[in-house]
Amino acid sequence: MVDRIKDYLRSPKGHEHMEKAKTMARDPRNQRKLRDFMDKWRARRTH
Repeated sequence: MVDRIKDYLRSPKGHEHMEKAKTMARDPRNQRKLRDFMDKWRARRTH
């Protein structure tokens, strides 16, 4: 399974998706959404 993922990430479509993910990760709004999600997830795990 890991080999299939590696092969996909090396493909042109995989590169395209990786660039899109990097662009989205740089967006401050998405960073805030992720931080909020992680804070809620952590809070649930401690209770």
